[in-house]
Amino acid sequence: MTALVRSPALIAAVLATFAAPLAAQELALPANAMLMREAVDDSGGHAVPTGPWSEGTVPTQAAQGRVTRQAWRIAGAPVATPQLTDTLAAQLDAAGYSPIYRCASAVCGGFDFRFALTVLPPPEMFVDLFDYHYLSARKPSGDQDAYVTLLVSRSGTDTYVQITRISPGTVANRPPAAAPPGAAPVPSAPLVQALTQRGHAVLPDLDFATGADTLGPGPFTSLTALASFLKAGSDRRIALVGHTDTVGGLAPNLALSRRRAQAVMQRLIDAHGVAPAQLEADGIAYLSPTAPNTTDAGREANRRVEAVLLSGG
Repeated sequence: MTALVRSPALIAAVLATFAAPLAAQELALPANAMLMREAVDDSGGHAVPTGPWSEGTVPTQAAQGRVTRQAWRIAGAPVATPQLTDTLAAQLDAAGYSPIYRCASAVCGGFDFRFALTVLPPPEMFVDLFDYHYLSARKPSGDQDAYVTLLVSRSGTDTYVQITRISPGTVANRPPAAAPPGAAPVPSAPLVQALTQRGHAVLPDLDFATGADTLGPGPFTSLTALASFLKAGSDRRIALVGHTDTVGGLAPNLALSRRRAQAVMQRLIDAHGVAPAQLEADGIAYLSPTAPNTTDAGREANRRVEAVLLSGG
């Protein structure tokens, strides 16, 4: 593990612009930082990433306790994401935390790593797939360790920071919650198996006209299975991610991929009764191909919408 702090002089200069730490928190953010959202999860714990995306998964360390996620927005932040991450890492080090894993964008695994994380949704939290930094750290705390993870990124002139804290002892040894009476069984469809085992799955039977964002009438077996999976557990959340081939420029393909993902999300809500809070949608154009774009078959394979499991399972 390389050193967390790159330049003591730089860190000292940046720290001078920061506010004092908030009560009961290890981290001090710039004085103009605004808390956009806080979510507390007492369901039992969190899988803390400990390495990059590799062979279809992200290695994790199970952390038990109350999970608190905060999204912060720093308007017009002059500090680059690596420098801000250095500063926060230095504060964690001073508070007794040891680094577990740190990475940036492509080194983490790019799109795949980001969508393996549980991230608070926009507009409270934005993540630029080409400019984000992640850090996880651990601190001994009696029989159970405390953990903090950071996700730092930018959107326009603003910087966004998600701080995830896992506080030990709060819900330790809580038995798994029983399924509510009448809850739908978890379907055993291959799509759901792929989603729970690999963390993502292609929705293979969707029908879009060439260059269009209107989803065909269906019915689509993939959406039926996906809706059943989501409705069987209110803690389950997915991201629908649109992909395209390389025909055309990046900007139009990016817009098309997002509209297609949004159309699938709306169909799940309108036709299948899935709660909107369990869904989010985005697109990444041709930036994550599954096949070469040099053949018709490859381009067709790359035109797809995937479901990415964000939480639950």
